[in-house]
Amino acid sequence: MDFSLTKEQELLRDGLTKFLAARYTLEESRAAAKTGIGWQPEIWRSFAEELGILGATLPEEDGGLGGGAVELMIVTEALGQALVVEPFVDTVVIGTGLLRRAGGDRAAEIIAEIVEGNAITAFAALEATSGDDYADVTTTARRDGDEWVLSGTKIVVTSAPLASHLLVTARTSGDQRDADGISLFVVPLGPHSQSGLDSHSFRTVDDRQAADITFTDLRLPADALLGVEGGALPSIEYAIDEATAAIASEAVGLMRKVLADTVEYAKQRKQFGQAIGTFQVLQHRMVDMYMEVEQSVAAVYLAILNLDADPVDRALAVSAAKATIARAARFVGQNAVQLHGGMGMTEELAIGHYFRRLTVIEHEFGSADLHIARFAALTANR
Repeated sequence: MDFSLTKEQELLRDGLTKFLAARYTLEESRAAAKTGIGWQPEIWRSFAEELGILGATLPEEDGGLGGGAVELMIVTEALGQALVVEPFVDTVVIGTGLLRRAGGDRAAEIIAEIVEGNAITAFAALEATSGDDYADVTTTARRDGDEWVLSGTKIVVTSAPLASHLLVTARTSGDQRDADGISLFVVPLGPHSQSGLDSHSFRTVDDRQAADITFTDLRLPADALLGVEGGALPSIEYAIDEATAAIASEAVGLMRKVLADTVEYAKQRKQFGQAIGTFQVLQHRMVDMYMEVEQSVAAVYLAILNLDADPVDRALAVSAAKATIARAARFVGQNAVQLHGGMGMTEELAIGHYFRRLTVIEHEFGSADLHIARFAALTANR
């Protein structure tokens, strides 16, 4: 199979890589994450206006550049290699994915704002008892005249403190774990808290912004409902599979950088009068890291090339990729830290920051155990 990129895809990769190398420094991004507002709005604006990557994966009729899954892989791998904390996956992958499949004027308006860099979305789906089950929804939405009344609590809503819009799952019918009866709502956010919405913001271990959000009889207009009432779960599962493939690709970028830094460090660090990279046992360790990265690349190709397949084939490919990435992220990250010694976890070295992001990716959108179980169940039912 030919995995070579087109000229346009090469230009996208090279342009984004050069931009990030020149204008996205680890020091500035960590300062924004730890002591600033959590991100760099001017970088996000450049993503939209200079690079066009916020619309790179969208069809032209949605204001995008007509790309697809391969463009998604190119962009997310580059973002991973630069350890970008801006909410690309939450907004461009999950946000536009849900909005496009929901359809309607309201969704089209938000997509246009995303492409222009004027809107950021956060997906409020998981709850205290749901784990990674997106069908386990106790948050409710009931009709009251021409309005919807939303009540419930969502946890670890990544990018919520930065968002202009929340995309919220709520049950409009059925019992807690029923696949039917789950609806999707858009909740606009502004500088002032809405009556009925309470948010507790925090920074995650990988320097991203997140929040736990409680809705208490929050009133929404009729057009806050996105798509068909009670029929949102298939669209949610599709969006989560896309997001899982996206962070798997991001992990490849992270691991490439971690491996390169480790090899370079091994050439410079001396012990017993010679570079530690000359010790055969450490050479073998770095070769094992390289093999894990290459297996991850192949797994990401499998997932990316099956995103438009039927739901079962898509899920099989994504779960295979996520299980592979979860194992590789742990192995590469832990060995990079170990080979750097105590310096590996310091704030001054990039390795510690990359390691924390890899550790989060290991469990984000489902652990290796969850995806192995999903793969086994889907295979058994074919």
